[in-house]
Amino acid sequence: MTIVDNAVYVNGHRTDTPAGLAATFEATRKREGLAWIDLYRPDPVEIQSIADEFNLHEIAVEEALYGHQRAKLERYGNTLFTVLRPARYLDDVEKVEFGELHVFAGPDFVVTVRHAEAVNLARVRHRLEAAPELLALGSHAVLYAILDKVVDAYEPVVVGLENDIDEIEDELFDAHPDVARRIYELSREVIAFQRATHPLGGMLEALQHSSETESGIELQARLRGVHGHVIRVVERVDAFRVLLHHALSVHATLVGQRQNEEMRRLSELSLAQSEEVKKISSWAAILFAPTLVGTVYGMNFKVMPELGWQLGYLFALGLMVALSLGLYVWFKRRGWL
Repeated sequence: MTIVDNAVYVNGHRTDTPAGLAATFEATRKREGLAWIDLYRPDPVEIQSIADEFNLHEIAVEEALYGHQRAKLERYGNTLFTVLRPARYLDDVEKVEFGELHVFAGPDFVVTVRHAEAVNLARVRHRLEAAPELLALGSHAVLYAILDKVVDAYEPVVVGLENDIDEIEDELFDAHPDVARRIYELSREVIAFQRATHPLGGMLEALQHSSETESGIELQARLRGVHGHVIRVVERVDAFRVLLHHALSVHATLVGQRQNEEMRRLSELSLAQSEEVKKISSWAAILFAPTLVGTVYGMNFKVMPELGWQLGYLFALGLMVALSLGLYVWFKRRGWL
């Protein structure tokens, strides 16, 4: 069943709760009251029946039927068509869930079409029924109450996003591996929140002008209050986007610094290894010199210079020492040792 609630009001009081749409249309005409029909994901037959009765524009009806619309306020003749994007913060997954609510407000009717559970219109209805003097102001009063509820529901979302940003700031300087992904995902949520809230300022201004002659000073004051609340929400959400942009820049800077520090550490390690290689190579060359002399004079050939020389042994030892000392001095001067 797509009809969630269905009632006819006269002078702000519920007089009928019809079982079907046909009875609602008849009671509205008979009592000259205000019909408020709340639908949840209606089928085309139901919404077309309502459109035929209240002369709703076909474009607005199609948008309400299929959803996926931006927040806006449009006038078709004497009917206001409003699209709202209510939101709620899901603590368990730390995500923002956006819904979609369409409101048709005419002289003697209000039709609400919901595509998600993000806003509880039953509470709005109970609030208005408890204040018949407000409900007696007509369909604009219902639209005001719905707007007020949607905007009030933004406050927990703002608090949730603010907590998420605080957590990101902590993760940012703790070098958390997933902080970049979380900043990106949170930025997408903030942008979607901006798209839901930014149009509300202009919508409320237009609604205030529209209500000047239709609903009186009382509703004007209430709409101004909602407008002020919207301005505060928009300012905070805009600040969130700026903070996330700065957080992403800081993250990139910190990653660059860590990479530079790692490169410096590797360079220092490479330089230290190079110094060690120089020392090892120097001592290897120094030790190789006497080994070379000993190897040459250790060959088992009969005809070799100095084999029969009485001082040949001392000459070989001196040559070994001289070569080693010469190489040591040379490497020392070059800074290898």
